[in-house]
Amino acid sequence: MAVTIKDVAKLAGVSPSTVSRVCNGNPAISSETRERVREAMTQLGYQLPISPEPQAEPAAKTIGIVLPPIDREAYDNPFFLKAIRGISQVCNSRKVVTGVVTGGDYAEILEGTRLMHKNGGADGFVLLYSRKNDTVTEYLRQNGLLHVVVGKAVEPEDQAIYIDNDNLLAGREVTDYLYSLGHRRIGYLGSKNEFLFASDRRSGYQLSLLQHGLPILSDYCVEMEGLSEAGLRALTELLRREDRPTAFVVSDDMLVSALERICRQLGLSVPGDVSVIAFDNSLYAHLLSPQLTSVDINSYRLGQEAAIQLINRMENPGFMAAKILVPHRIVEGDTCRRIEE
Repeated sequence: MAVTIKDVAKLAGVSPSTVSRVCNGNPAISSETRERVREAMTQLGYQLPISPEPQAEPAAKTIGIVLPPIDREAYDNPFFLKAIRGISQVCNSRKVVTGVVTGGDYAEILEGTRLMHKNGGADGFVLLYSRKNDTVTEYLRQNGLLHVVVGKAVEPEDQAIYIDNDNLLAGREVTDYLYSLGHRRIGYLGSKNEFLFASDRRSGYQLSLLQHGLPILSDYCVEMEGLSEAGLRALTELLRREDRPTAFVVSDDMLVSALERICRQLGLSVPGDVSVIAFDNSLYAHLLSPQLTSVDINSYRLGQEAAIQLINRMENPGFMAAKILVPHRIVEGDTCRRIEE
């Protein structure tokens, strides 16, 4: 019959809990009691139970967050900061590690993505942009790497997960909004069309003009990469015209600063002479005076949904690819006014 801790306690004249504390090396036990217990253990041939080896925790999963080039807009645009916050909140709650990949151009970003993949540093990727003929997306697809794109679908929708707004609808709605205020000469200021969100917002703007019987004038549309000199020059020339637009749809809040600055230089006021509605509803929109009317695209939720969908697919590889639309809404500020044409 096996010797138990109670047998040792009885022989040593102590309680079973005292024997347990001696076995665990509790310093509160006197040396005399400790020796008496050990002698009883030897006499009875009592063997300490072997504790199982602690199991190593499984390695945490890692997600790579891929941003567009830093020399364009990645760290200046509040959209990316909000989206990263949303991704991080979900990843923290699901015990997933995140890392950021970016660079001065797309070649650097591709190399950074390759390094993270080859070194086993990522189980999946979130791309915070959608772009035509993107080398990073193509690399992920060709290597069968799990990824989520925040933006419009480029490759076949059954090969990746897309989280997006309905930017075509949003572009149409903001133009309809300006039309409802009496504006008939409506211009467009946006990012280059290689970014598909900007392309869709412009298409929505044009669709609204057609539906209201207004002409689509190519010189009323100014597209620029960052705040390029050529783009600023074209915008200045447009605002100098006698038949200048009375209102602008702007593809993101950050470009409003250029429009507002040129208006001031030309003696024009917002919204007195030019009404403005933009996208993102960023901190800048709230700090601007007068407060900017802007479309809240819910950047934080876009990031959350991207992380949720990617982690779910990491944990359940059988999940189907999906396209998820996050709703938007117009947040009225003070940069749009009603006019009588």
